[in-house]
Amino acid sequence: MFKTAAATVLFACSFAASAHGPTDPPHQTYRLGDLKLESGEAIKDFSISYVTHGTLNADKSNAILMVTAIGGNHHRLDYLIGPGRALDPAKYFIVCTDAIGNGLTTSPSNSKAQPRMQFPRFNIRDMVTSQQRLITEKFGIKQLVTVVGASMGGMQALQWELSYPDMTQSAVPIIPLGRTPAWTTGVLEMLRQSIMADPRWAGGNYAADAAPEQGMRLWAGWLSGVITRTPGYQEALHPNSQDAIGYLKGVQDSGWKRMDATDWIYQSWAYDQHNLGTTPGMNGDYHRALKSIKAKTLILAGTGDLLNPEYEAMEVAHYMPDVRYVAINSQRPMGHVSGAGISAPENEMQNREIGAFLDGMARRRSQQ
Repeated sequence: MFKTAAATVLFACSFAASAHGPTDPPHQTYRLGDLKLESGEAIKDFSISYVTHGTLNADKSNAILMVTAIGGNHHRLDYLIGPGRALDPAKYFIVCTDAIGNGLTTSPSNSKAQPRMQFPRFNIRDMVTSQQRLITEKFGIKQLVTVVGASMGGMQALQWELSYPDMTQSAVPIIPLGRTPAWTTGVLEMLRQSIMADPRWAGGNYAADAAPEQGMRLWAGWLSGVITRTPGYQEALHPNSQDAIGYLKGVQDSGWKRMDATDWIYQSWAYDQHNLGTTPGMNGDYHRALKSIKAKTLILAGTGDLLNPEYEAMEVAHYMPDVRYVAINSQRPMGHVSGAGISAPENEMQNREIGAFLDGMARRRSQQ
């Protein structure tokens, strides 16, 4: 049976935006100038943040791109990176990027030219465009072994396959959506309203030292303590239901400061408008978009996911021509946190499945 204290520690290790440690690879940025958005607007003086693991080989054929989740940073998939893990730096050159609006890459909270609510709205494809420019302009990479990401990262991974098919040999979307359903948009809207109802929100133009704490406490508790988990998982954590109250207080105390409120709201707007079918050339046809993806794909979905419903991932797999679908934890449904790196069984399962997937790709390349 799970213990509440242990679960709180696991929360802190997985959902909080991890800080850089002394042995971590150096944090880097690449300046792109003004980044033109799909809307026609532009983010001025745009810089994308990233770290790298491993060494790019001579023919630049061993590159993997990691794209991050909403509110996450380049540490988001650390549980997959390292010696003997699926993303082994001895084999691959792994570029771990920060998405627009996460507070490291240019965001409403750190933009000097377009601060706070002056920042233009962006979408998932804009994130992918910024990453593609980093990969091609900074590194001269023409093709990626795979693109891997969880949650909003899984959405970006699917978009990479559609937007840049010649660059994307494969993708590993974890707990993804191909389009955002009304349920998820509703969840995100209520989280936004929880933040905006705080008087200190001040229309999004609050000072850095006067953040809307009460709104962000509600945000942290609902998002990280409730909606990303299943009822069964919560029951296992808290056989005495009253223990959930203290647990949520711990989640709020440790989580409300982990991201700027404006940054999260902007990323959530990108999240809830996403639809592969609205990619230029697809004419709004979602199923046509999925059928057109030719890259080999491994989808890992969370059983009982209440944020990104698993039936959406199943539909993606149904229409894609070359895909393997795997439930991360059908025996012990955890929900969205299945792809958060919070428990050894789920981490081992993902490393095993992704490692085998990439090994299979390598064998096929060697036989060509």
